[in-house]
Amino acid sequence: MTKERKLWVAFFIITSISFAILGYYGFEIYQKAPPQPAKVVTTTGEVVFEGQDILDGQNVWQSMGGQEVGSIWGHGAYTAPDWTADWLHRESLYILNLWSQEDHGKAYEELSSEEQASLERRLQEELRKNTYDESTGVITISRIRAQAVEYLHSYYKGLFMENPELDELRSHYAIPKNSIKDETRMRQMSGFFFWATWATVTERPGSNVTYTHNWPPEDLVGNKPTGDLLIWTGFSIILLLFGIGVMVFYHAKMKEDEHVDMPVEDPLMRQVITPSMLAVKKYLWIVSILILIQVTFGVVTAHYGVEGDGFYGFNLADILPYSISRTWHVQLGILWIATAWLATGLYIAPAVSGRDPKFQKLGVNFLFICLLIIVAGSMIGQWMGIMQKLGLVENFWFGHQGYEYVDLGRFWQIFLLVGLFLWLALMVRPLLPVLRSKTSEKNLLLMFLVSSAAIALFYAAGLMWGRQTNLAIAEYWRWWVVHLWVEGFFEVFATVVGAFLFVRLGLLRTRTATLGVLLATVIFLSGGILGTFHHLYFSGTPTAVMALGATFSALEVVPLVLIGFEAYENYRLSKATKWIKDYKWPIYCLVAVAFWNFLGAGIFGFIINPPIALYYMQGLNTTAVHAHTALFGVYGMLGIGLMLFVLRSLYRVQVWNDKLLSFSFWSINIGLILMVLLSVLPIGLLQTVASVNEGMWYARSAEFMQQPGMDTLRWLRVVGDTIFAVGLIAFVWFVFTLDSRKKLPAEKERKLEEVEA
Repeated sequence: MTKERKLWVAFFIITSISFAILGYYGFEIYQKAPPQPAKVVTTTGEVVFEGQDILDGQNVWQSMGGQEVGSIWGHGAYTAPDWTADWLHRESLYILNLWSQEDHGKAYEELSSEEQASLERRLQEELRKNTYDESTGVITISRIRAQAVEYLHSYYKGLFMENPELDELRSHYAIPKNSIKDETRMRQMSGFFFWATWATVTERPGSNVTYTHNWPPEDLVGNKPTGDLLIWTGFSIILLLFGIGVMVFYHAKMKEDEHVDMPVEDPLMRQVITPSMLAVKKYLWIVSILILIQVTFGVVTAHYGVEGDGFYGFNLADILPYSISRTWHVQLGILWIATAWLATGLYIAPAVSGRDPKFQKLGVNFLFICLLIIVAGSMIGQWMGIMQKLGLVENFWFGHQGYEYVDLGRFWQIFLLVGLFLWLALMVRPLLPVLRSKTSEKNLLLMFLVSSAAIALFYAAGLMWGRQTNLAIAEYWRWWVVHLWVEGFFEVFATVVGAFLFVRLGLLRTRTATLGVLLATVIFLSGGILGTFHHLYFSGTPTAVMALGATFSALEVVPLVLIGFEAYENYRLSKATKWIKDYKWPIYCLVAVAFWNFLGAGIFGFIINPPIALYYMQGLNTTAVHAHTALFGVYGMLGIGLMLFVLRSLYRVQVWNDKLLSFSFWSINIGLILMVLLSVLPIGLLQTVASVNEGMWYARSAEFMQQPGMDTLRWLRVVGDTIFAVGLIAFVWFVFTLDSRKKLPAEKERKLEEVEA
C-alpha cells in the first residue's frame, strides 16, 4: 500500500470515528440539556412564567442582538455583563438581604462571617435544589425566590427600556434606551434570563453539579470548580506534552531533504486566463470594499467600550447601536475572508484544465450577484431586527438570529448555503476532466475537492436548530459552524490551496505536497473534530463532553509546534529563484499565517482551552485575544495572501508597488500585535484575576470595567487599531490602483506573450 493510500485510509478512519463520537454526544446533549419547563410556579401555585413566555423570551433576546449584547453562559460580546452571571449574583444578594433583615434586622453585609456563612448555606440549599417535575414539566420555586424574580424583572426592565436612574449604567453597557420597546416582550425576556440562570445554579438529577458544570464561578451559591475540571486540565497538559514529543520525533524521522529543479521562468505566467478567471477580479474588488467597511465598524465597536452611547460626542447609538456595529463587524469578517477564499477556488479550478466548461463565466457572475444580495439583505434585516421593527417570527427568518458568527436570518442562511453549493459545482466542473486523466496531481486535487465540499456541507449545520430550540442544543450546532466550518475545514482548504500553489510554481514536488497535505489534515482533524467540545464545557452538556473537549483540544495544538518549520520553509521558497521575488508578499503572508497560527491559534488558544482556565476566562477579553489573532491573523492574512497570488497572475504585466505592499504588510501585523498586547490581553488578564477572586459577575461589571486604569487600557487600543487600519487601507488602495500601474518594458511584455502562446 502506498503512502498516499495509507494516509487516505487514516483520513477516512479518523473522520468517521470522530464524527460518530461527536454525533453520539450530540444525542446525549439532546437528552440531558437543561429542561425547558411548561411553566414556573410558586409553592402556592401562582404562575411566575408560562413555558411559552420563556421560549418567546429567547426570541426577544435574539431580536435585540442576542450574543452581541453581553453574553449567556459566557458566549457572546464583552461590553455588557454575562446576563446569567449578573442575574445569579443579584438574585443571591436580594435573597440574602431579605433573610438578613428578617432574621437579624440588618443588611447582609453587616453580619458577622459566621452569620453570613449560615445564610449562604441556606441560600445554596434554596437555589441548587432541582425542583423540576419531569412528569408535569413544572419548575416550582419558593415565595422569596418569586419576589427576587419580580425585583430583577423591574431592574432589567429599567435597563433595557428607559429608567432614567440607569442612564449611566446603560451607557457603560452600550445599551440604547428602549432596546426593548414592549413591556410584554420585556417580561418574556426576563423569563428567558431566569431559565438560563436557573440552569447555572440547579443541580442535575442525581448529581451535585449544576447543568452548566457550576459555571459561572459564584461563591455565594457554591458554584466552584469541580474535581473533574482539575483532573481533565492536568490530563490535557500531559497529553499536549506527549503529543509534542511524538510529533517532533515523527517529523525528525520522516524529514527528507529533496532537491527541486527550480523553473527558469514563472510557470503561472504560462497558464491561460479564461473568461471565468477574469471574472473573478470583481470578487477581489468587493472583498477590498468589505474590508474597509468591516474595519470601520470595528473602530466604532471598540469605541463603544469607552463611550457607550456615542462616537466622539455624536449620538450614534440611536441609529447604529453597539449590537449592530458588532454584528456587522463580526459577520463581514467572516464574509470577506470566505469570499477571498471562494474567489481563489474559482480562479484555480479552470487554471488547472486551462479551459472553461460551458456557462462557467455565467455561473461565476451569477454567484457574485447572489453574494452581494446576501451581504446587503442580511445586514438590512439585522438592523431592522435590532431596532425592533420585526415580529419574532419575521426576525428569525429575515432579521437577527442572535447567535455570534451565525447572526444572519434563516432565509439568508439558506441562501448562502445554496450559494456555497453553487460554488462547489463551479469548482468541480473544470476539474473533472483533469481527474479522469489520472494526472500526478490527482490526490492533491481530490483533497482540494474534499475540502471544498466540506466548506459547502458543514455550513448546513447552521440550519439544525429552530426558532425556539433549547439553547444548549442550538449551541452544539452553532459550534459545528464556528469550529468545524471556520476553524476546521477552512484550515484544510487553506493547507491544500497553499500546497497546490507551490506545486504550480514548481517549488514543491507534487508527491511531497500531497503527502504533506494528507498528513497535516489527518493530524489536524484528529484533534480538531472532537476539539469542538472545548467550546461546550459549560453549555448545559454532560461531564463526558468536558473530558473529550479537554483531551482533543490539547491535540489541536500539537501540529502547531512545527509551525516554525513551515514558516521557515515558506520564507526559504521566497528566496529560491530570481523570478519568485514577484511573489514575495503573497509568500510573506503565508509566513505571517504560520506565525499567527502558532501565537493566535496555539498559544492564545491553549491559554483559554483547559477546563480550569476556561472556567474563569469564558466570556472575558482573553477570548477576544484568541478570536482576533486566530481569525484575522490566520484566516484574514491567508485571504490577503491568496488574493495577492491571484492578482499576481491577473496583472502579469503591471509593475507592483512593492513599497506600498511592504508598508501594508508590516502595518497590519504590527498593528494587530499592538492591539492585543497593549489593550485586549491586559484587560482580559485583569478580568481573569477579578473572576478568580470575586466571580464572573464582577469581572464583567461596570464597577470593575469602568475603573480609570481599565479605561486607559481601552484607549491604548487606539494605537494598535490605527496602525492596523492604516495598513488595511493601504492594501485596499494597492488593489484598486493596480489597473493604473505602469506596465513592464515592451520587450519583456512581448516575451511574456510569446511564453503564453
